[in-house]
Amino acid sequence: MLKVGVLGAGHLGKIHLRLLQQSDKYELVGFYDENHENGAKIEAEFGYKQFDTIAKLIHAVDVIDIVTPTLSHYKCAKVSIKSGKHVFIEKPISTTVEEAEEIIALAKEYNIKGQVGHVERFNPAFTAVKDMIETPMFIETHRLAEFNPRGTDVPVVLDLMIHDIDAILSVVKSKVKAVHASGVSVLSQSPDIANARIEFENGCVANITSSRISMKNMRKSRFFQKDAYISVDYLDKTCEVVKMKEAPEVPGDFDMILQNAEGDRKQIYFSNPEVSQNNAILDELESFADAINNNKTPIVTLEDGTEALRVAYMIIDSMNEK
Repeated sequence: MLKVGVLGAGHLGKIHLRLLQQSDKYELVGFYDENHENGAKIEAEFGYKQFDTIAKLIHAVDVIDIVTPTLSHYKCAKVSIKSGKHVFIEKPISTTVEEAEEIIALAKEYNIKGQVGHVERFNPAFTAVKDMIETPMFIETHRLAEFNPRGTDVPVVLDLMIHDIDAILSVVKSKVKAVHASGVSVLSQSPDIANARIEFENGCVANITSSRISMKNMRKSRFFQKDAYISVDYLDKTCEVVKMKEAPEVPGDFDMILQNAEGDRKQIYFSNPEVSQNNAILDELESFADAINNNKTPIVTLEDGTEALRVAYMIIDSMNEK
């Protein structure tokens, strides 16, 4: 079991603490939170050990789980890595791409492993169909959330849209060629609604919409590729695959056949892949333990987190130009 400590005991930090306590791959040593009063309450209520300095916690563990506000990710990662500790960093990896690149360089220098908390990669609806997504050419995503003051210190692109950016980059094996985006600030100082069109060098286009002032929650993605349409509902944890194949010479009574203007006939068939229920946050944390123990590449690397951040800032820059 890897000894782990958590930096940050806010809303998400408390979830990480609970799951790490349950995990049989980690031994939860304790946590540090800048708000010592809040930390004392958590220690009294749940029994997790509170450390009075970051240095003492880092010294006591093998792995540091960074669940602090984004502005402090770089500082926390830097001191942890320089102490030779593996780091799990909540998304986004850091405030700037330059900071993220330095985190990568430090991780290589000190020979430690790092993973970024892009949790949708572990959503069971996405993992059920990920291997079926082959060279998608059009992708459409909607991530809509009811208003919550938590997270409004950053643009909606870094708060919500970055989940979909990372998932898209994980299945489109091509470089980004161009980004066109627009956004509107409604309640916050930064955009609350954003739409981006990402064009890739291989011709794929992704249309992404995110909002944090919607009347209802929605987290859906649709992937279109030759002879297939794949939909993923991250919120309801369901997925659907619609495929086409050459129509048989003699169709059955219930076969669905389409014929285009050129006379080509295709048979359409539907499937709903089995989705195993899981706790995606626990899965991402335990997959990082497996990567450390087996000396494997983490599923969401520091480089992945940096590339998602780079594209997010391309979107923000495009919005600012307007």
